[in-house]
Amino acid sequence: MIKIYRDHDDYVLQNLNQIIRVQGFSLDALFQSTNPVEYLTPFFGSTDSEPIQQKVISIETPWQAPVENQEIWAAGVTYMRSKSARMEESEQSGGDHFYDLVYEAERPELFFKSTGSRARGHLSLVRIRDDSAWNVPEPELTLAINSGGHIFGYTIGNDMSSRSIEGENPLYLPQAKIYRGSCAIGPCLVVGNVITPESKISITVTRQSKVEFHGDTSVSQLKRRFNELADYLYRENEFPCGAYLMTGTGIVPDAGFTLQSGDRIQIQIEGLGVLENDVE
Repeated sequence: MIKIYRDHDDYVLQNLNQIIRVQGFSLDALFQSTNPVEYLTPFFGSTDSEPIQQKVISIETPWQAPVENQEIWAAGVTYMRSKSARMEESEQSGGDHFYDLVYEAERPELFFKSTGSRARGHLSLVRIRDDSAWNVPEPELTLAINSGGHIFGYTIGNDMSSRSIEGENPLYLPQAKIYRGSCAIGPCLVVGNVITPESKISITVTRQSKVEFHGDTSVSQLKRRFNELADYLYRENEFPCGAYLMTGTGIVPDAGFTLQSGDRIQIQIEGLGVLENDVE
């Protein structure tokens, strides 16, 4: 397992207790590699690498999103809880039936989420839309897929969403999902097989030092297989620098909850760490 953190133009790599700062490292080259571990290993013995003495990277260290020219996509309605929430928010508009169909269909729902330059990193600010009255974070296990369509790593994603806009009409999904400050990933990219069906996903939203919402689930509750989602994303498409794919959320707050400016969102996935963002 190798963790990759992005600090402006430099990268910090961690392999067990060995932590190094690397100049000239390229995420694009990593995503284009057919053997990512083989690509990464030489950096730990390179004279261009600067050893870092600490053995643990602090959760209080801000990091940029571990993304260069990778597109960030997302899958929807992949958990039963997500299906129920989407049907609830779309009931008045008559769109609830579509989410039931998507959950049962062979073809998954996939949508574009963000470019790399728009993605926020660990301890960066995320946003809620000014024209939306009902906004939620969506904690999502996120796949790192190389240019050949093979999954080689994972990170944590926050798919910020406007439930009021999406619920008004399913065709408004791009506006509900894609806007300034709507996507955060991090704190790092983890290369290796660190995710199991038992891996726990949890989220805590704190407001003025009080826990306003907490929820958890496990990867086992995901209806779709990772390779299935990746295969559909790459079907009739190409990603020269690879892609990230958020796999959907199994944690959706009840209708009485909406995010507010100043809220703190902490998403934790076993093996990947904690992604923390404040709401602007």
